[in-house]
Amino acid sequence: MDANGNSVVVGGRPSGCPTRFCGCEASLYVFGEIRKDLNLASNWIRKFPRTQPAAGMVAARSGHVFVLMSHVEGNQWLVHDGNSGGGKTRRHVRSIAGYVVVDPHATRVASR
Repeated sequence: MDANGNSVVVGGRPSGCPTRFCGCEASLYVFGEIRKDLNLASNWIRKFPRTQPAAGMVAARSGHVFVLMSHVEGNQWLVHDGNSGGGKTRRHVRSIAGYVVVDPHATRVASR
């Protein structure tokens, strides 16, 4: 975001990412590499445990995923949002309502 609170375009589709690249961009941002298993947004929900919203966590739902950067107020967060519209990656404020928040730094442990 700029000093006036406007969204800022920080890039486009990264080389090596598919046309629908939100999951790919999120894996680059979080892990520093493309993890093809995370290209599908809903895979973030399957692969990582749910958690409370916090900086560095990921908000995902079927069809879209983005990285939480800082809390603004209520359910509004400043996010790193790949493929946020028009093939752009933006840093902007958006609601996490309807999203599942997961911890990409933890691994899911199967319970028996």
